[in-house]
Amino acid sequence: MGDIGKSASQYFAINQTGLMPKEELLEIGKGQKSMSFGIPREHEKGENRIPLTPQGVELLTANGHEIVIESGAGNGANYFDHDFSEAGAKIVDNHEEPFRCDVVLKVAPPNEEERQLFSPGQLLISLLHIFKQDRESIQQLMHKKINALAYEFLKDESNCYPVIRSMSEIEGYTAIMIASEYLSKEKNGKGVLLGGITGISPAEVVVIGAGTAGEFAVRAALGLGCQVKVFDNSYRNLRELERNVGQRLFTSVLHPQVLSKALKSADAVISSLRYFDPQSRFFISEEQIAGMKPGSIIVDLSMGNGGCFDAGCSSKSHGSAVTIQHGVIHYRVHNIASRVARTASIALSNIFAPVLLRLAMSGGVSQLIKQDLGVSHGLYLYKGILTNHTLGERFNLPSKDIGLLMAAF
Repeated sequence: MGDIGKSASQYFAINQTGLMPKEELLEIGKGQKSMSFGIPREHEKGENRIPLTPQGVELLTANGHEIVIESGAGNGANYFDHDFSEAGAKIVDNHEEPFRCDVVLKVAPPNEEERQLFSPGQLLISLLHIFKQDRESIQQLMHKKINALAYEFLKDESNCYPVIRSMSEIEGYTAIMIASEYLSKEKNGKGVLLGGITGISPAEVVVIGAGTAGEFAVRAALGLGCQVKVFDNSYRNLRELERNVGQRLFTSVLHPQVLSKALKSADAVISSLRYFDPQSRFFISEEQIAGMKPGSIIVDLSMGNGGCFDAGCSSKSHGSAVTIQHGVIHYRVHNIASRVARTASIALSNIFAPVLLRLAMSGGVSQLIKQDLGVSHGLYLYKGILTNHTLGERFNLPSKDIGLLMAAF
């Protein structure tokens, strides 16, 4: 009876992720093996997300896999040890134990102490934050001869970046919430309502970047009744954003004079443009910021990619997330989605639970990257060899094409 119950549970779990066996998948299924997945507690300041929720854990344990979670790892997202233990996870007090598993799941990149805990052949899945990395940290992982997958590079079957898209949706909404919060008197702001009511002009919101984060910032701002202006370096992106939100907006390509005029009247500026100029290292100048209204706010969603605003404005902040320069509030955090950690954790778990099931069903990362081009695209280390050319060029490190490597091994 117990075997029947277990088989039914496995059938249900696999069916839920769209992984029902088919004739063409039978050969792959032969390589399926039980794997261990470790989730250590995050030590990066402000990082509250966790890559698997109890529901994701239950899906994996129902298929015979072991989940090792450090005590308190989910507290920031309001998932507690008993939630994970009831889902079948093993809770440990030792920070090192999750790093002994086949796969180590993190949100923030491993710090120097954590990089020492890896062993050859393990798979690390985490954010990379390429513009916060240095040559030494990448070399340390290379010397450990591990495999490493970056959230930012992972693609799905539609050739999109699922983690980037889901986090961008969250960040777009959250940016408007942050702007509203810091314009209130409670945060020593102007006491302005980010929106509009009868007889009072609505607040002006400038959104720079018409990608996913920009789109959802626009949706949130329009929902509050704000007057919205959108800028992007692509006419096509602007047209798609208007079509997606279902109405005409003030849109413009990035003409400096038009943008400067819009910045002068803005109450809130949301920057989501993925821009990085190695020469200037910013897109919006300090002079343009100085021309903004006192008490207005800038929320930079591009900090993980170098930031869009003149770094000179925050150079005196000594690492503070919120500063005031030229009378303008600057909010510069690279993990804004962590403010709504539970929602963000559910989004991550929905993406990674099926990927981890496919990983186990294929028999390991070497087989999975042969079968799944999206996962292959996300891999930046294979057995200690750098497979991402962008990283190689940035840090002057040798890199090799993953396709050629797989042919060699």
